[in-house]
Amino acid sequence: MDRAVEIAKEAIKGGADWIEIGTPLIKSEGMDAIRTMRKAFPDRTILADMKTVDTGAIEVEMAAKAGADVVIVLGSADDSTLLDALRSAHKYGVRLMADLISAPDPVKRVIELEALGVDYVNVHIGIDQQMMGKDPISLLREISQRVNVQLAVAGGLDASSAVQAVKAGAKIVIVGGNITHSDNVTEAARKIRQSVDSPDAVEVRNVGTVDQEIREILKEVSTSNISDAMHRKGAMKGIHPLVRGKMVGTAVTVQTFPGDWAKPVEAIDIAKEGDVLVIYNENKDIACWGGLATWSSLNKGIAGVVIEGAVRDIDEVENLGLPIYTSNTVPNAGDPKGFGEINAEITCGGQTVKPGDYIVGDESGVVVIPAERAYELARRAKEVYKTEKRLFDEIKRGGTLSEIMNLKKWEKH
Repeated sequence: MDRAVEIAKEAIKGGADWIEIGTPLIKSEGMDAIRTMRKAFPDRTILADMKTVDTGAIEVEMAAKAGADVVIVLGSADDSTLLDALRSAHKYGVRLMADLISAPDPVKRVIELEALGVDYVNVHIGIDQQMMGKDPISLLREISQRVNVQLAVAGGLDASSAVQAVKAGAKIVIVGGNITHSDNVTEAARKIRQSVDSPDAVEVRNVGTVDQEIREILKEVSTSNISDAMHRKGAMKGIHPLVRGKMVGTAVTVQTFPGDWAKPVEAIDIAKEGDVLVIYNENKDIACWGGLATWSSLNKGIAGVVIEGAVRDIDEVENLGLPIYTSNTVPNAGDPKGFGEINAEITCGGQTVKPGDYIVGDESGVVVIPAERAYELARRAKEVYKTEKRLFDEIKRGGTLSEIMNLKKWEKH
């Protein structure tokens, strides 16, 4: 709770009008979360995200008596729940917001919610949906043309998307992680405030293709962030940086035999700019890669090389600067016999790698991201990154990781 209050104070300094108490905090601390925020911010509007789906009257009463001004119920709840919640809201002098998160037909439902008499409707794309590439702006545009009820919007908003939300008809812009996970909450809130107040003055960023967005995110986050986002999976074993440097690209895979360097070299010609060669060579004592292959890769714009096997010509390779990750270095090479195959599913560093999977390497090692989940996992890694930045900021102020995360409270007993 102490962390939540501090973050709220910093957000208010940046221009936040309302304080939303999120569902996880309410589940963690109960109605005391609302009471604490009301006491700390007596002049601010307190929004309690109860996500009520049943017992509407009781839960609205609980939140209202604890100090909430606005209470969120799920828009997909039964009409009987919403009507009882509205009666309770009127009785206790609070406003009711219906949240459209995961509503099966949100446009149809918002028309019904307006007819029921809710005060606000929140056009909300949840965190897990955001990770899959969904955003609330297009839905907001469609809904704003169909109803007159005041619309709120939530779902991964930042300074750029907040502008789009205002122009699409939102009267209330709800921002979570892009403020609360920032290492400078006040500045993050200030940027959102400026965007909301002067939407025409903000340039809307063009993200580009999905692949471009994935690569942009993966260049920003670390392999540790990605591993956390993958629930501690994806990291190669026994593969270490030989030539240090951030590496992000899509896999061209090579399966070959001890010391046979024909297929690894032929794969250079097949690879496109921005690809990463991932090579399983089966033997750590005979090199399948060296200076000439590295030069060739630079000429093709290859982003990096990962080898379960050996590399030689280390002085030359290091001077060339192409990121290379390997399991060993030796001076002797094998012969180009041509056994093996290119762009088949392989195992490298204990991880299954398919052609087109995203490969990321940095000082900590190499992780493999399945292509079919690359966008989702990149987004989740970005959330891990933002959370860590916030924790670093709090530790710099003099706390310890255990104190800040209140580990004793949450460890298993």
